[in-house]
Amino acid sequence: MASIFRAFSNPNPNPNAETKPKEKTIDLGNGSEVIYVPRFVPSDQAWGWFEYLDKEIPWTRPLIHVFGRTCLQPRDTCYVASEGLSELKYSGYQPQAYSWDDYPVLKDILAMVHEAVSGSKFNSLLLNRYKNGADYVAWHSDDEKLYGLTPEIASLSFGCEREFQLRRKPIKTQQGNKGPEQPAVKRPKSSHQDQHSFSLKHGSLLVMKGYTQRDWVHSVPKRAKASTGRINLTFRHVMTENPQDNE
Repeated sequence: MASIFRAFSNPNPNPNAETKPKEKTIDLGNGSEVIYVPRFVPSDQAWGWFEYLDKEIPWTRPLIHVFGRTCLQPRDTCYVASEGLSELKYSGYQPQAYSWDDYPVLKDILAMVHEAVSGSKFNSLLLNRYKNGADYVAWHSDDEKLYGLTPEIASLSFGCEREFQLRRKPIKTQQGNKGPEQPAVKRPKSSHQDQHSFSLKHGSLLVMKGYTQRDWVHSVPKRAKASTGRINLTFRHVMTENPQDNE
């Protein structure tokens, strides 16, 4: 399968060094795919961005509604989006949308991701900060209607290495989320191919494509050994009324 990544300029002074990040592609089947690049951002640059994001972003830890109860979200968050997009809402929480112009560094990071990920048109960003291993995100899929049927999501990680898990949805749930033009797909019983795990390193990039949000759920579980902070940036494309923006 062809790479989604373009070669882009790298500050490495060694002219013989590779200018294109090494990537690992996982074909999840039925039109779902994950690409992982463990060293997408050089370490020093990634630490500089981590410090900026940790200090300058207006983090909040909101109340959310899950399974009929109200609780604090187990991580800090912030939302940035282009003007005029549909509002994001999840678990009963609607975050304030900040402008890209409020945080110029985010525009620089967005440009780097756009340059590398071929054909991407990300216009929104959900940031999450995990203070330690007690912070986590439970099993879920980013299948909100505002992202369309086949959302592409680019996840950039800074700081403490954390485990990212993928698990195929049960057949009944999977069929319930299909669009009308997508027939049910028969597949074998659960196996090791129904689960995947990645160690998201400092400066790494993970991209979920195709029907990954329809057919799979993902999580970042609690880990007692993760004693330091992690910041994660998930770039998404919110569908607009202009068809050319959604191609």
